Amino acid sequence: MALLITDECINCDVCQPECPNGAITPGAQIYEIDPHKCTECVGHFDEPQCRQVCPVDCIPLDPNHVEDQATLWAKYRRLMLAKA
Repeated sequence: MALLITDECINCDVCQPECPNGAITPGAQIYEIDPHKCTECVGHFDEPQCRQVCPVDCIPLDPNHVEDQATLWAKYRRLMLAKA
């Protein structure tokens, strides 16, 4: 699954620089996660870094973007190829 930032976000700016895929960007009201770029840090870290640093715990799994580990790994490989 991709992750989702809820409206509990306080715009503290700590999650965006932690995302290795550049999936987190400022939205109109709160930060947003691009589900096409979010791999839950698969391929980079053991746990999603944005969740690790979020002081208000407002980054749950996105129920609209259900993905298994194989899909997250495939997305990671696609993103790495695009960077090369």
